[in-house]
Amino acid sequence: MSELIEYMEGLGQRAKSAARVIASANTGIKNKALEAIADALEAEQLTILKANALDMKAGKDNGLDTALLDRLELNEERVLAMAEGLKQIVALPDPAGEMSQINSRPSGIKVGQMRVPLGVIGIIYESRPNVTADAAALCLKSGNASILRGGSEAKHSNQAIAACISSGLEQAGLPADVVQIIETTDRNAVGELIRMEGTVDVIIPRGGKGLIERISKEARVPVIKHLHGVCHVYIDDLADKEMAKSIAFNAKTQRYGTCNTMETLLVAEGIASAILPELAELYATENVELRGCERTCEILPSCIQAKEADWDEEYLAPILSIRIVSDMDAAMDHIHQHGSGHTESIVTADYAKAMRFLREVDSSSVMVNASTRFADGFEYGLGGEIGISTNKLHARGPVGLVGLTTQKYIVLGDGQIRQ
Repeated sequence: MSELIEYMEGLGQRAKSAARVIASANTGIKNKALEAIADALEAEQLTILKANALDMKAGKDNGLDTALLDRLELNEERVLAMAEGLKQIVALPDPAGEMSQINSRPSGIKVGQMRVPLGVIGIIYESRPNVTADAAALCLKSGNASILRGGSEAKHSNQAIAACISSGLEQAGLPADVVQIIETTDRNAVGELIRMEGTVDVIIPRGGKGLIERISKEARVPVIKHLHGVCHVYIDDLADKEMAKSIAFNAKTQRYGTCNTMETLLVAEGIASAILPELAELYATENVELRGCERTCEILPSCIQAKEADWDEEYLAPILSIRIVSDMDAAMDHIHQHGSGHTESIVTADYAKAMRFLREVDSSSVMVNASTRFADGFEYGLGGEIGISTNKLHARGPVGLVGLTTQKYIVLGDGQIRQ
């Protein structure tokens, strides 16, 4: 155990030193590193896919469930998407050093705020090897050093991606310690990382509910998190039926193992009889299991009776809960009681209802006439994300570059003294 503590303390000290270097690096140098990493990802695509194949085989042999395997798997499209995400980050404004709200005071001083990096960010994640590239890139562009702890199930994939990151940092003349990946598979390393108050400024966990609950409970370092994604689509009685069908189908079936996938469909009673049979036919083409309230089961005899626990479940699987509600107020009441504060969407042609839904639903992303699957940093134009936060402090929703900075007050004077 003493060896592990010594190892983690060494990572922390090196990250703290590297944080000063990257915080002072100009935008051009940071962009040069990101471009080089993107080029390396594209050039080493075959190597990355071979490494991922080893992880996928081990995952299947070890009985990983379908949702975790989906998150773990890389293909040519996903590797190219990683590289594209880095290129998008290059094109984004650098928030570090940005000054705002400069106001003159009666004393003659000017007071404003400046965006600055958080410092050292520890990121703990499961399955998804693309997080290695996304997290490293976002931390780098925002001027932060990072310590990454991927899951052991993605060990080979993460190592292959890490080699591309190291190459890019070297080409830009930045120290390798700007991005460090914890190499030990010792589970106690996570416990050490989240207690490193002197060297780590923020922890961001990405993974299952159990992991995030543990991090939130045990961490001594501030945590940016979301526990799970119980996302809803509400089909209003004034919705365009074809639009509603398209959105509700996409929100559930476009991909199952993601936190922005719809898990509960709420349908206004005025449109339920007309739309649910047609939706059920669509879901049947993808073998989605439907679990409904009593009224839903009356309309859809093949639907399984939902249990109370279903309304709080993040399935991450081809399973969908359906509840018929009297109106939008009932839908919002359901979301308030059972939602996780992640993403909710209303499908309606009524402008006033849409605006009320946006104002009154208390989630990190609230949508009108769009699939919940858009709740994603890449889709929001953030060039990727380091996670989706359901915190109200310090960042909320997809956490991109701005979410990885904080603000400090600055004062500009020319010799003023306080009287």
